[in-house]
Amino acid sequence: MNITSATFVKGIVAADPLLENGISQIAFIGRSNVGKSSVINAFVNQKGLAITSSFPGRTQQINLFLINKKFYLVDLPGYGYAKVSGERRGEIEDLINWYFFDSNYEQKKVVLIIDAKVGPTKDDLQMLHSLEEQGKDIVVVANKVDKIKKTDYDKQLEKIRAIVGIHKIIPFSAEKRFGINDLVNAVTH
Repeated sequence: MNITSATFVKGIVAADPLLENGISQIAFIGRSNVGKSSVINAFVNQKGLAITSSFPGRTQQINLFLINKKFYLVDLPGYGYAKVSGERRGEIEDLINWYFFDSNYEQKKVVLIIDAKVGPTKDDLQMLHSLEEQGKDIVVVANKVDKIKKTDYDKQLEKIRAIVGIHKIIPFSAEKRFGINDLVNAVTH
């Protein structure tokens, strides 16, 4: 599938009729500052659709983007570290948990973005296991593969595979535009 249109629809912080209108949802989730917005922008081939920032925790609501007038790309706030108050961080965690685990919204796919160089963190694994417990269809994007030394690349991807198990892993670099077609194919089929 070619992505021919991507439009910001709205940001939400609670139940919304748009999430109940029968349009498929593909959710993107990852740690704060893992490059989630950059992955989304590469995925839709638009530079500024999702706002990128070096400020951890920039996204603080659930952003809906309508892709090809066929499905919603659901951009969730990052989990883990964010440059916000502890109370606000708790609100963000509650919002993520509500969307995935407490609401009745179904995601066609959940794209879990991890840092390929760092590997899955404790927070990543906690999110992965929570998603697994809910029976979510998960694709793992190992972002920033361009930051791994060539000599360590295969070993690092094997390490990630061993940790995340059966899930499809897509080596990805938003900066080098690597892995985009694999991601589009994985979430649209």
